[in-house]
Amino acid sequence: MRTVSGGEVAGILVAVFWAILVSFLAVALARLAQTLKATTKLVADVTDQAVPLLADASQAVRSAQTQIDRVDAIASDVQEVTSNASALSTTVASTFGGPLVKVAAFGYGVRRALGGRKEEDVPGKSPRRTVIVGRTVPAARRKRK
Repeated sequence: MRTVSGGEVAGILVAVFWAILVSFLAVALARLAQTLKATTKLVADVTDQAVPLLADASQAVRSAQTQIDRVDAIASDVQEVTSNASALSTTVASTFGGPLVKVAAFGYGVRRALGGRKEEDVPGKSPRRTVIVGRTVPAARRKRK
């Protein structure tokens, strides 16, 4: 029988160590391959679902932009109508405002001239009522000086 030397035992130990290491690496690579397959499938599924969603979102954005353009057109039309109404109001006020004030003043003057003077307008006479803090007090309750 032959005896095994120390170098041979060391060689056998190194060979066993390498065999175990290669086994662990093979298992790790197999699991990594499974993970990569699952990830690839997941990415493909997400892509299949995301593409229609992105198309729908793009269509919604286009529709919103169309609506915003319509609202902008309506707002500009309203602004134009407002400026036209303001111009019309100014024109009506300047056309009819001055003459109406003159007619009202003339009418007031004619009424005053035809109606004669009232007692309140005569100098030296006090009016029949006195207003105190927003209330009218009859002449009988006033203090005479």
